[in-house]
Amino acid sequence: MQSSRLLGLILAATVTASCSVSQPSDALYLKGSMNDWGTSQPLSFDDGVYQVDVVLPKGEHQFQIADSANTCGLRFGAVSKDRMKLNRDYATNECAEDAAFDLKVFRQTSYRISLDTNEQPAQLRVGLTPKKKAAPKPGVAKVCPSWDGGEVTVNVGSAFADGTEIRDFYSGQLTTVTDGKVSLAPAPSSGGLLLLEKADHQPSKFSWDNASVYFVMTDRFYNGDPSNDNSYGRMKDGDKEIGTFHGGDLKGLTEKLDYIADLGMNAIWITAPYEQIHGWVGGGNGGDFKHYAYHGYYVMDYTKVDANMGTEDDMRTFVDEAHKRGIRVVLDVVMNHTGYATLADMQQYDFGGFYDKNQSIEELLGSEQWTNWQPKSHQSWHDFNHNIDFTHGNWMNWWGKQWIRTDISEYDNPGYNERTKSLAYLPDFKTESDEVVDLPIFYRNKPDTKAVAIDGYTVRDYLVHWLAQWVEDYGIDGFRADTAKHVEFESWQALKQRAEQALATWKKNNPDKALDDQPFWMTGEVWAHGVTRTGYFDAGFDSVINFDFQANDAKKVMDCMADADKLFSDYAKAINSDPNFNVLSYISSHDTRLFFGTDSRTLDQQRDIAAPFLLLPGAVQVYYGDETARPFGPTGTDPHQGTRSDMNWGGITGQRADLLAHWQKVAQFRKRHVAIGAGQHSKISDAPYAFKRSKGGDTAVVVWAGKN
Repeated sequence: MQSSRLLGLILAATVTASCSVSQPSDALYLKGSMNDWGTSQPLSFDDGVYQVDVVLPKGEHQFQIADSANTCGLRFGAVSKDRMKLNRDYATNECAEDAAFDLKVFRQTSYRISLDTNEQPAQLRVGLTPKKKAAPKPGVAKVCPSWDGGEVTVNVGSAFADGTEIRDFYSGQLTTVTDGKVSLAPAPSSGGLLLLEKADHQPSKFSWDNASVYFVMTDRFYNGDPSNDNSYGRMKDGDKEIGTFHGGDLKGLTEKLDYIADLGMNAIWITAPYEQIHGWVGGGNGGDFKHYAYHGYYVMDYTKVDANMGTEDDMRTFVDEAHKRGIRVVLDVVMNHTGYATLADMQQYDFGGFYDKNQSIEELLGSEQWTNWQPKSHQSWHDFNHNIDFTHGNWMNWWGKQWIRTDISEYDNPGYNERTKSLAYLPDFKTESDEVVDLPIFYRNKPDTKAVAIDGYTVRDYLVHWLAQWVEDYGIDGFRADTAKHVEFESWQALKQRAEQALATWKKNNPDKALDDQPFWMTGEVWAHGVTRTGYFDAGFDSVINFDFQANDAKKVMDCMADADKLFSDYAKAINSDPNFNVLSYISSHDTRLFFGTDSRTLDQQRDIAAPFLLLPGAVQVYYGDETARPFGPTGTDPHQGTRSDMNWGGITGQRADLLAHWQKVAQFRKRHVAIGAGQHSKISDAPYAFKRSKGGDTAVVVWAGKN
């Protein structure tokens, strides 16, 4: 390490040797080599999380965490070689030698360094030290409302006229507004909620502004056809199956559409169903598991349904059956990158090459089928790369230099900006290029592709054409654009325009299947985007994913729903005063963390987050299993893998069945009222906490009696 870059602070902490702690015993230190930052400072301890606040100067820093003797198991270093970014979780190596964490900060201020030993491996995070809340003035301390389990009275005169018959949608109770007030007892299972509407209310028509989107990782949801589980020679690993295909498919999705409809969801976002790389790569920074493209982000052929997902008929049936239930279908699409090269694909499509070791490739790899390579006891799943000659001329038989940039063979090297960089070392599509191209070279050797050469097409033109064809063929209603910040606006605009035309064509050709005349919808994953209008809304996007709610607000409002009022008000003002601006908020995702097990630790807390989340202005995204407290799964050295565990169908009994019923009630109420997501927000009272949402002729009132 270079001493000029070291943190220069030794901080004492206490943890147990097992790194999953309840009783602290052995001292840990945040280690650096400079001594001008003062004496050791103890880290605070709370529920397995150790942290310290420290002022860091602008510049680059390196540090490790270890006990005084550098004991393996108490010596936490970096797994990734990438420089840390603020407010992200990083897996640690408990027996690291010199794997320092790299951090660059752009202003001198106080930063909080946290080590969460509840996770395996332990997770490190650096962020700004939270600002201290001002002490409440005497006599005006804010207290969360409490509920004794009985009847509550609330003034709803600003929402409903005297004599109006009102229904609590949660319990089904009816009452009449008298002197502007109603009195009702919330259902015992509601957590103190009343969901009030006119007794004769008719459900609102669908609007993307009020969408409830169910996000499903198809492979991990439900296996409707076990016969396709090992397509293309894909195999299980016989261990924890962290990164293998688990069997979920399009038939499984179709079988569970009634479940999704009963949950109150009116759209479903599924991971990319088009053909993925056939083989595996080493998973995690440690290469400790075999990692296939089960998640849909390592594309091979945009024109084919991946055989693990099913067939074209399966895809068509799924979309048609979803539409029959009023559920729109949103596809995950990737235009930034293609998938990694794998041994299976190298063998099948004749690209790449190996070092000459005076033996046959079969002998080198231990099998006639290259994908059957196995690491020896001293190796990891990354080590297959040691046999590959990445300078071999035969790599040009892959996508070809006109299509991608990657740091192998004679391909152009990746750049350093967001548009041309190689994200996670994935080959980067040249979507910005004006060069006319032929089909990718290996497509010409792929007998089952539907891709055909089109005169005058650029890389962007082909990708847009192939993706939009899914809309025209099946009636797809929207796209979720992966890694949107890494593709230029012009490509997204082109995709949106072509997809709009494709959906209009499909509706014209299938008038008996068209749900309505809603336009094609597109939301984007713009990492760390919040509730702020940016240039993406002038580049074809109707919405962006809102990272702020999970990162900053969800846990706060879970504990006291009344504390969500300012958030509700701010969201409604920002989103619903601009018809061309919306966000998709979430509490869990495949690329960040699960809310259950991290922010909520009990089933009661998972119930308590439902209403503050599902009643947010704007659109919301429920990640499969949020409603059933799906547990975190095996993860290896990649902490995100555990967020993609199998749907816990067998566990939806007892308290989890009650939890699901609660989520269903709140989400169904949202679905019935366009005003929830798209309307104006007004607080009615503080105790009980109550608010109304209104849009056009639709009015809904929500009452939260308080904690009981």
